[in-house]
Amino acid sequence: MACLAQSLVMASTTSTEQSGLFQHLLPEFKKSTGIEIKVVALGTGQALDMGRRGDADILFVHDQVAEEKFVADGFGLKRFSVMYNDFVLIGPASDPAKVAGKEIMTAFKNLATTNASFISRGDKSGTHAAELRYWKNANLENKGAGYKECGCGMGPALNIAASTDAYVLADRGTWLSFKNRGSMKILVEGDSRLFNQYGVIAVNPAKHPHVKADIAQKFIDWVVSPTGQAVIAGYKIGGEQLFFPNAGK
Repeated sequence: MACLAQSLVMASTTSTEQSGLFQHLLPEFKKSTGIEIKVVALGTGQALDMGRRGDADILFVHDQVAEEKFVADGFGLKRFSVMYNDFVLIGPASDPAKVAGKEIMTAFKNLATTNASFISRGDKSGTHAAELRYWKNANLENKGAGYKECGCGMGPALNIAASTDAYVLADRGTWLSFKNRGSMKILVEGDSRLFNQYGVIAVNPAKHPHVKADIAQKFIDWVVSPTGQAVIAGYKIGGEQLFFPNAGK
C-alpha cells in the first residue's frame, strides 16, 4: 500500500514525452521525493478528458484557455505555469509555398492559397488547438486542398510531413529531438503568436475522491521550485535548451 501511495498517474502532452523532457525531469523528482510517476502521453484535449473522468491524478499540458476552463468547471484545483517554448512552422527546404521568414498569419494564408501539403495533428492537442487559432485568426475557413489531418501525435505528424514534403506546425522541443528530418527545416519562427505555455494542474478530489491530490501537489511544489525549474532549464539537445522555466510569472 505504501508503494501505491507514492505513485501518480500523469496525463500529459506528447511533446513533453517525445522531446525527452520527462526522461530527464521525472528521475530527478523521484530521486528527490521517492514518488513514481506514470505518464500517459496524449494530446492536451485527451489529457484534460482523462482528468475529467478521474483517470489521472495530475495534468501537464499546454492549452491555457482549456486549462483555465478545466479549473473553472471544478475538475482541477489550481493551474500553475511551469515553462514555455514555442511553436515553429516546419516545411521542405524548397519551400514551395514561400512562407520562409513570414509572420505566422501570412504563412498560413500562403499555405491555403497555394494548396500546399499540410499535415495537421487533428487530435485536439495543444498544438492542434494553436494551429486552429492561426487558421481562424487568418480568416481562413478554406485551408487549401493540401490540408490533411492525421489524428496522431507530434512525432508521427513530423514523420508524415518529412516523408511527403509537407508543412507541419510543431513545438520546438519535439522538433529538436526529431531525427528523421530529411530536407525539412524551420521556416517560420519568432512570431510572438507562436509562444507555447505549459501548465500543471492537480485533479480535484471533490469530483473524484480516489485521486491523489496531496501527492500531486508534491510534484507541483517541486516542479515550480528553484530545483525543479533548474532541472527543466538544464535539459538540452545539441547544446540548445528546449524548455524555459517561468513558474510564478
